[in-house]
This record gives sequence, C-alpha cells and structure tokens, in this order.
Amino acid sequence: MLLALDGTPLLGRPTGVGRYVAGLLSGLVALPEPPEIRLTAFSLRGTNPPAPKGSEWHYRRFPARVLQASWERTMFPPVELLTGRIDVFHATNFVLPPTRRAAGVVSVHDLSFDRHADTVDANVLRYRTLVPRGLKHAKVVLTLTEATAVEVRERYGHEHVMVARPGVDPLWFEPQQRPEGLPSEYVLFVGSVEPRKNLPVLIEALRRLKSPPPLVLAGPAGWGPELDTTGITTIRTGYLEDPQLRQVVAGASVMAFPSRHEGFGLPPLEAFACGVPAVVSDLPVLREVLGPQATYVPVGDVATLADGLQRALEAPGDAESRRTHARAWTWERCAAEAMAAYRTALG
Repeated sequence: MLLALDGTPLLGRPTGVGRYVAGLLSGLVALPEPPEIRLTAFSLRGTNPPAPKGSEWHYRRFPARVLQASWERTMFPPVELLTGRIDVFHATNFVLPPTRRAAGVVSVHDLSFDRHADTVDANVLRYRTLVPRGLKHAKVVLTLTEATAVEVRERYGHEHVMVARPGVDPLWFEPQQRPEGLPSEYVLFVGSVEPRKNLPVLIEALRRLKSPPPLVLAGPAGWGPELDTTGITTIRTGYLEDPQLRQVVAGASVMAFPSRHEGFGLPPLEAFACGVPAVVSDLPVLREVLGPQATYVPVGDVATLADGLQRALEAPGDAESRRTHARAWTWERCAAEAMAAYRTALG
C-alpha cells in the first residue's frame, strides 16, 4: 500500500492535531508490515521536521488558503497532482481534497465548528463547508473516539465511520524533574486559550476556593476575549516543547479541563500518565477516554467545579491507578486501527 498523509499539522509548533499526526506516524512505521508512507503538506510556511524512517516528504509547495478556496468550489486540484501516484490519502486535519484515483480517508477530530460555531475562529468556521464537501467522496471517516463517531454519523449520515484512538508516548511515564520557576502547588490548564476551553468558568471556580493555588496556563496564547484573572495568581508559560511540558504536567497538583466541547482529551490522559488527578467537563467523549479515574463536573457549573478542584487538592487519590489507565492508550493500537480504515477504504 502506498499511503500519503497530510503532514501539514507537523510544520512549525505542533499542537493537538500535530501531536496526533506525529504519534500516528510513529505507530505506522513501527508496524510489522508498515505501508510505504509519503508525507505531504498544504502550506508555504514552516520547515519540514525529519521524516521517520520508513516515510518521506513528497509534495509540491502550495498555499493552503488558495487550495482550500478552490476545494470549496471545485474538484481541482486533485491531491495526486501534489503527491504523485498513491493508493490511499489520509487527510489528517478535517479537509479531504479531491482525489483522482486514491481512496480518501479523512480525520474529523470534533464537531466544534458545527455544534459551537461561536467558539471557533474564521479559519475553523470554514470547515462547515469543507468538511461535508470532503465527506461526499471520503471512503472512510476517522474519529478519535466512538462518542465523536456517533456525532458524525448522526450529523452527516456517512456509511463508514471508524475510530483510531490516540496514544500516550512512553516518555510521559518516566520520572520528571520539578519544573523551574513554578510554585510547589498549582492548578494546570494545557491547551490554547480560546472560548471553547471555558477558562472564565475555571477562574471563577478558583476564586471560590479557600486558598486558591496559582493557575498555570500552558499553551499558545490563542484568541478570544482577554481573561479577567483578578484575585488569582496566573502564570502563562506560552507554548512548551514536549520535554518542558512533561515537567510542568508532572509538577501540577491537579489538571483542570473545563471545555465546552472536545474530540478526545489528550492533556488529562497525559496527566494520568504522570499520576496527576484531573477535574474535567462531563462530556461523553471524556468519559470514554478517562473512565472512572477523572472527576466530572457539568459544563459551566462553577460551584461543582470549585468543589471538584478542592477535593482533588485535598485528596488526590491513587496515582498508580491513573498511570495504569493511561498505559492502555498506545500509538501502536492507533496505527492498527488506522490501517484497518485504510484497508476498508481500498476495499
């Protein structure tokens, strides 16, 4: 099988989708019988990271906005014009370009662009046109969880929706040094600062604690209204490379994940790998991923979130049980599930 993956999310500083693509790629090249893999990119920006052994970068550079504008209206250019001849093309980031002969597989990570349009920026809002257009010629749709697969089936009625669940890098289970420059106790949020993440609710919940610890925000600045952190000590680390991020997560007292909508929930799962408790929104997708190990609170419920954080700070529970839960999520399994989707697309 000659497989091409959209590696655009790997360019620059990878965030959620980029980390998924990197993990999936590591699992694919480690398979006993890996496919031949080409990485393509729809961008003039960024520098290609080294391709793992068993894969190679192979594409013509082209600006993403021009391509997407064309794909919104036409079936040109087909992806093979950029990649060369392939058997399967995996669009890893929502947008499946037209194909000439290749079987198309598209990853739809979540439906925030459709369900919570007020929480996404203009670039993501374009998915309301691009995603359903791509689904019309997609042989298989891939999601990260069965909960999201159910949403995609209900919303778009696609016949073949399959799941390739992310994994946790083994490095997350190793002992970490205490992060420099951070207090001994803090509540941690990991991710971009954006309306979907519901951070004003988290800040208000912290204000209600007896002695609120500092709040550490780890991730890109994002977008949206400026946060009012009056009365709360807030530390912004900015974007962190994985080695630094692992230290910051491992040093946290509790991770807070109060999102309105998610497609998976990798940050709290990685917190589990470090033994750190997590207080999260009560979403079906998070219950599927985190199981009984997390503390769940209704979305937007400040009082219950405050209570959950207070209990996690005072009685963090069994760290080893959380690590055991996280170990079940592997990139090898993700790759095997993705390969099943590629074979279904070819069939």
